[in-house]
Amino acid sequence: MPDPFSGFSSGRLVAEPIPGDNAAPVSVSELAGRLKRMVEGEFGHVRLRGEISGYKRAASGHVYLCLKDESAVIDGVIWRGAAAALPFQAQDGIEVVATGKLTTYPGRSKYQIVIDRMELAGEGALMALLEKLKAKLGAEGLFDAARKKPLPFLPRVIGVVTSPTGAVIRDILHRLEDRCPSHVIVWPVQVQGEGAAQQVAAAVRGFDAIEPGGPVPRPDLLIVARGGGSIEDLWAFNEEAVVRAVADCSIPVISAVGHETDTSLCDHAADLRAPTPTAAAELAVPVLADLRHTVQSHAMRTERCARRYHGRGAERLAALVRVLPRRDALLGPQRQRVDDLAQRLGLGLERRLGQARRTLDRQSAVLRPAMLDRQLDRSRQHLASVGRLLESVNPDNLLKRGYVRVEARGTGKTIDSAAAARAAGGLKLHFRDGVVDARVERAGGKPYPSDKPEQPSLL
Repeated sequence: MPDPFSGFSSGRLVAEPIPGDNAAPVSVSELAGRLKRMVEGEFGHVRLRGEISGYKRAASGHVYLCLKDESAVIDGVIWRGAAAALPFQAQDGIEVVATGKLTTYPGRSKYQIVIDRMELAGEGALMALLEKLKAKLGAEGLFDAARKKPLPFLPRVIGVVTSPTGAVIRDILHRLEDRCPSHVIVWPVQVQGEGAAQQVAAAVRGFDAIEPGGPVPRPDLLIVARGGGSIEDLWAFNEEAVVRAVADCSIPVISAVGHETDTSLCDHAADLRAPTPTAAAELAVPVLADLRHTVQSHAMRTERCARRYHGRGAERLAALVRVLPRRDALLGPQRQRVDDLAQRLGLGLERRLGQARRTLDRQSAVLRPAMLDRQLDRSRQHLASVGRLLESVNPDNLLKRGYVRVEARGTGKTIDSAAAARAAGGLKLHFRDGVVDARVERAGGKPYPSDKPEQPSLL
């Protein structure tokens, strides 16, 4: 039989069928398809245990990673739907058990596992994941004591995030009713299993988003609660989404997840951890009976203090009254002085009245009618004499004899000198039968600067 590889030494450039060779050439895609069908047919369902490495979530939502052990590595892919259903947040360094089917990726000539379900490889891996997430969130400061908010003393509205069925919500409501009846709003969520963490985180953020004064009252306090269980049962409260929602909540949060020995990352992020849901209700509100007793006690103490203050004031007043002087001793001198002044006032009035009567008697003796007539005649003669004198000195009477009286125009002052006339400039000449305006001129016919005649001047 001819050598099928003899063509390599024949020097031919174009492939030709070789006699006796029944292996026709196949395409790369065809070979890749045969390998893919063979691998999927042989390894249709596998479970692999390994450590996650190179974990990456694409923008499409698909997850790409590698599973490795001490001596081998295999690529893996988790489609978007399966990735959203993972019960925990996968990350590098976590040992898991992945369930899926083996296939190939012809584009890179690689085989890989398409993961349908992934679980932590034992409780040790779960605890390792928990410690790793705790360290990461702690480094961001989500568990710092400085972030903790004080709880309100007497919250009017309490929001509870828990399952609507079961003993937890009943225990909380009964305990609140026994201690201090409050307005409670329950946000029902799933507290275990797939989607529980997303529901709890959404409930916390939903309560925090309620605006004050709206149709739904904004809670003054939140309680995130769940009953006891294994670490797998409580894992939703270790998820990063829940921890961040609790840490970012502006409303004070009490975390009551599990029983006394159970601790979750939600407990670290909350403002206060309660060992049980019932204890959370006890921490949320005071005992109403104790409040009433305290108020009554304060009222009694206030009343006693008031009475004691009143009694001490009465004692001090009585002591002061004993040392104060008597009223008669204080007012006696003033009363005596008033009486003395009243007596002196009466005597003074009588003496003054007597003096006035004597003066009136003396004046009435000289006020006879004949004397009054003589006095009146003398007054009339004196008045006539004064009138004649005034008439004789009246300057206007001289105008009838040809004299002129000169006044400064504008001021009305009498001019009695040439200097005053030049200073005035404008003049008023009073004649017997009227007044004429005039002005004073310099030599050459020029007026003085101050002269402002009101009408044509008379030279």
